[in-house]
Amino acid sequence: MALLEVKNLHTHFFAEGSVVKAVDGVSFDVEPGETLAIVGESGSGKSVTAMSILRLIPNPPGEIVDGEIRFEGQDILEMTDEQVQDLRGNKIAMIFQEPMTSLNPVLTVGRQIAEPIELHRQAPLDKALEMAKVLLRKVHIAEHDKRVSSYPHQLSGGMRQRVMIAMGMACEPKLIIADEPTTALDVTVQAQLLELLKELTREGHSSLILITHDLGVVARYADRIVVMYAGRIVEQGTARDIFERPHHPYTIGLMNSIPKLDQDTKEKLIPIPGAPPDLANVPEGCAFNPRCEFAVEKCRQQRPTLEPVAVGHYKACWVDVRS
Repeated sequence: MALLEVKNLHTHFFAEGSVVKAVDGVSFDVEPGETLAIVGESGSGKSVTAMSILRLIPNPPGEIVDGEIRFEGQDILEMTDEQVQDLRGNKIAMIFQEPMTSLNPVLTVGRQIAEPIELHRQAPLDKALEMAKVLLRKVHIAEHDKRVSSYPHQLSGGMRQRVMIAMGMACEPKLIIADEPTTALDVTVQAQLLELLKELTREGHSSLILITHDLGVVARYADRIVVMYAGRIVEQGTARDIFERPHHPYTIGLMNSIPKLDQDTKEKLIPIPGAPPDLANVPEGCAFNPRCEFAVEKCRQQRPTLEPVAVGHYKACWVDVRS
């Protein structure tokens, strides 16, 4: 049985007489021990999907209007607030994309790592702080005995993100959701953090949902990839399928915008023309059709559904397009 099952999820935001369909019928599974990457441009619905899983959508203006989110067979949307609070940080942990705004500036990092251990494991503070030191060592922070008493502003961006990872791993969760965990970090630190996440999830037998706008970031870390556009899934499959045999024009566009090691430095990257649609006014048919060079009349009239192109590989496109 899948650890997490998301079925036909719809999350909308209501404001000034309009409805923003941030997540519009999303379905996917996460298997035990699996790393699933959710990729797409800003505004594609990746982060809202993640926030929906933990019921962190602010209401108003947001609301999960339809769908199921089953964790270990139990629908999170039917849980009481107390049950969800017990789930957060305990069985499901979230690593947010901007640690400087997620960490409390007036508490030491050790105290912040210790908090979920106190809450969910009922450990006394002194024992929780000792466990915080162990976690800082696990995320490869030098002088972890001293750093446990540091404040967030005393750490570099990469170290703050390691603290966020330590907080996420504190209660040995079964599922970790990492929302853009390498944003604003240089490529060397990005690689180190992704290797660290993969290492820790492997050791803890945890599943990982890795959310990013950069397909290149997930190339060597993801088992499966879900590609989102305008709140919908346009393609999903194994990492090998997506990188070697992409079938949706949007996925191919993302692939063409990734710098390649063997690429001539004078050769320009190929951008995707246009901009993502206004989610309060998504075009009829395929949401990508105004930006798609392969669009036909059917693309402008009918919304495509996810259909298999191979075992475990699906696309939502009316046209047979291959890279």
